[in-house]
Amino acid sequence: MGTHVIKMPDIGEGIAQVELVEWFVKVGDTVTEDQVVADVMTDKATVEIPSPVSGKVLALGGQPGEVMAVGSELIRIEVEGVGNYQEGATAAVAVAPVATPAPMAASKPEPVVPVRSAAPTAAATLTSPQRSASIVPREANERPLASPAVRKRALDAGIELRYVHGSGPAGRILHEDLDAFLVQPTQRPQGAPGGYSKRSDSEQIPVIGLRRKIAQRMQDAKRRVAHFSYVEEIDVTALEELRLHLNKQWGDSRGKLTLLPFLVRAMVVALRQFPQINATYDDEAQVITRHGAVHVGIATQGDNGLMVPVLRHAEAGSLWSNAGEIVRLANAARGNKASREELSGSTITLTSLGALGGIVSTPVVNTPEVAIVGVNRMVERPMVINGQIVIRKMMNLSSSFDHRVVDGMDAALFIQAIRGLLEQPASLFVE
Repeated sequence: MGTHVIKMPDIGEGIAQVELVEWFVKVGDTVTEDQVVADVMTDKATVEIPSPVSGKVLALGGQPGEVMAVGSELIRIEVEGVGNYQEGATAAVAVAPVATPAPMAASKPEPVVPVRSAAPTAAATLTSPQRSASIVPREANERPLASPAVRKRALDAGIELRYVHGSGPAGRILHEDLDAFLVQPTQRPQGAPGGYSKRSDSEQIPVIGLRRKIAQRMQDAKRRVAHFSYVEEIDVTALEELRLHLNKQWGDSRGKLTLLPFLVRAMVVALRQFPQINATYDDEAQVITRHGAVHVGIATQGDNGLMVPVLRHAEAGSLWSNAGEIVRLANAARGNKASREELSGSTITLTSLGALGGIVSTPVVNTPEVAIVGVNRMVERPMVINGQIVIRKMMNLSSSFDHRVVDGMDAALFIQAIRGLLEQPASLFVE
């Protein structure tokens, strides 16, 4: 038997250090060739590290949250044959990392990304057993693997996750596992809290991986950018009538339209008047770059946090082509399949909380951009028009700007231009 050492690979782009986010194996586990053993994170992406060999795990080179240098020892595996490691010799690096996305920015912090316990037990395995509602007695201090949405649902239902069997990869607890647990309440162990039971438990969540990157980017943006926000009310009654008409006419053949492609179109047209807002600012070099192309970052919420895939060349797309690309990018981001290129290079960002949009928000500028347009929810309200009280569909835009680059009057005029375009939607298409 020999020893094969996997070193932290050179992921490219001049990166010298990466953060170890999560282990998918533990000492004593048997791994197979191409099995993912760990996730690491760079500034731009989460990267899966697969094993190039089959064997037994002898040692792990770090703990989740630890920053490791490229070339440092990541994992030792016992293999058939001589392996690639001998005492006093240099081990070869033989891994081909596979990239999955990390956020470029977020308009505000979201729930913490789940991380695997630094000392996992046999309850979490790399295989996916048949789903069952049977009780899984984990250690009291062990943190089961689950998404923020699953954790919130369990908290609301009064379920302690350490009693729930996880059927996902690496023992991850899925919504289906909660369903199975809930339909068999007789299996709930004595002492496990119910929906109205008093609780005294607590949970410590390491700020690592995706959550750490979001925190760093938001802290950096708030520290470096001179934020100011501007809110305007918009009557979108005519726009909604047009959207519903187009969906009725063309929805089956071209796809359904949401408000987002109309907002993107309004931004594109308004930016022709205000090119200083479609810009990025390098505050170290003291250089503002105004962009002809409009690459719109679309803030997208997924289970693992908020990411910003980029709708490229929005100025050249039709309503339907932009709408289709927005859907594709959102699905890729939520499924952790967006490429690094799809998560970088935006020149202005659009963020929307949909029906949860509230009345007013103060989104954080996605540096190095200088503007972000935020959309609040649409509501019907009585309005006075020509002395008559009528019911109109109203919506607020809450937008933020970098005051070092964008003057207050220019920001207000830019949003007013968007308002005029959306309130008279035919003007969106007049060249």
